[in-house]
Amino acid sequence: MSMTNPCIICVAITGSLPTKANNPAVPITVSEQIESTHEAFEAGASIVHAHVRNDDQTPSSDPEKFAALKNGLEKHCPGMIIQFSTGGRSGAGQARGAMLRLQPDMASLSVGSNNFPTRVYDNPPDLVDWLAAEMLAHDVKPEIEAFDLSHILKAHQMWQAGQIAQTPYVQFVMGVKNAMPVDREVFDFYIRTVQRLFGADAPWCAAGIGAQQATLNQWAVAAGGHARTGLEDNVRLDRDRLAPSNAALVRRVVEICDRQERPVATWQQARAILRLQGNSQQGQAA
Repeated sequence: MSMTNPCIICVAITGSLPTKANNPAVPITVSEQIESTHEAFEAGASIVHAHVRNDDQTPSSDPEKFAALKNGLEKHCPGMIIQFSTGGRSGAGQARGAMLRLQPDMASLSVGSNNFPTRVYDNPPDLVDWLAAEMLAHDVKPEIEAFDLSHILKAHQMWQAGQIAQTPYVQFVMGVKNAMPVDREVFDFYIRTVQRLFGADAPWCAAGIGAQQATLNQWAVAAGGHARTGLEDNVRLDRDRLAPSNAALVRRVVEICDRQERPVATWQQARAILRLQGNSQQGQAA
């Protein structure tokens, strides 16, 4: 893959776990999330990966909160790709996909189960099939969250069966305790597996958790993939410093791209790479 390939930066702004006690910059309310995303968008992020929270900071899957967030993001970050989380910490069963009818550009899709730090991340086959069907019905592009090698192969199986419309966009998640650790040989094998199954030019992304975020950003940018950063995955700049904002973590990826002589994707380029240009009504003339 050519190094002239622009790098899409995804910012995971909130997640389900980090709180103000972990880092005061974690955006919890919808208005905080919009403001934090806008700053990250200006810094170079072209995808926002979004969770919503209750006022007491606990996770929520309330479609009304997602709707308010989507409206604000469309207004203040026109053209940015909006990706909702259907992750298992936010709700149980079909509640995890209740916001898909809002037709965000994308949504995360975990296609298999694995261990998390203190629990099993439960993605039973019938729920995976239902979430995929909802995404197809509402023209939402899935981002496959690959916590393990089998998840990449499962995504290929679903694609072949017509459960996923376009070439799957796979994100390698490494560094979750009790799941796949940060391992360079595994990372390289993941890339080869995606290219073998989906084609040499299939776009992919990588996310590193905690202190490994910068490592995975570096690996992904250098290898021609796309990068995820943000306070959901990591609240620190380094051992001694909290990240002052989501934008600060985005700027760190921009610096890595500069060192690797890779351009940072604009939202227009990101939509073209992910074949999303038809999904957004706003900002198309820009």
